Amino acid sequence: MNLYLLAAAAGEAAPENKFGFVEAMKEGGPVAWTILAIMIIMSVGSFYIMFTKLFEQNKVMKQYNTVQTQFWRAGSLKEGAAKLDKDSAWRQLADDAVKAQEDHGKMTDALESHDYMHGSLQRSEDSINAVLNGGLAFLATVGATAPFVGLLGTVIGIYRALINIGIAGSASIDKVAGPVGEALIMTAIGLLVAVPAVFAFNWLQGRNRKIAAMLSTFSTDLLAYMNSNGAVKPAVTAAPAAKPAAKPAAAPATKA
Repeated sequence: MNLYLLAAAAGEAAPENKFGFVEAMKEGGPVAWTILAIMIIMSVGSFYIMFTKLFEQNKVMKQYNTVQTQFWRAGSLKEGAAKLDKDSAWRQLADDAVKAQEDHGKMTDALESHDYMHGSLQRSEDSINAVLNGGLAFLATVGATAPFVGLLGTVIGIYRALINIGIAGSASIDKVAGPVGEALIMTAIGLLVAVPAVFAFNWLQGRNRKIAAMLSTFSTDLLAYMNSNGAVKPAVTAAPAAKPAAKPAAAPATKA
């Protein structure tokens, strides 16, 4: 019985933990919660853009295999364009090349017709690259500003700690720990939001440059094909061979 009473008294006398994450945020008040909400929005937006852009890039790169294996096997640009996926970057370039070829006869000067076809394909490339680069500016903004947003919370937390010290007249741990803990948490959150955004921006930007080079190569091949009336075109890549079907297992021999 005495042990039970002692345990109950110890439980009642145990001090309440005032230095957790939620307690630090409560100490910061509306300003701390607002900064945390901004950080969450930045982080969610960054990961959403990262995954959607990665899916978009993978789709464009996968469709390029169709260009290499099927497009140049067609007898004309229009037939080749019909083999490409609709609403794809490569289909857009091929359709613009077909339109430029149809308008070729309207040009009275050979140099003007070449410049017109080259300009049409360049505009098509620029529009595709603009779509692929869409959203990357948000990642760059988050990577550049998130540490400073966290630093704002840090400055406010330290300022609040100094106010508490001035009011209490002493730098006791219970007056300083809450605001300083809030300050350190804001700094850590700012870095956790900024670092993935910077890595994602650099990685996706590098992949976009690779796709831009592929688009430029395809555009150059289209221009050469049109100017030579189909005589000049790249070598056709052989399509991957289909795997042979598995042979059915032999039936077990039956005893006579």
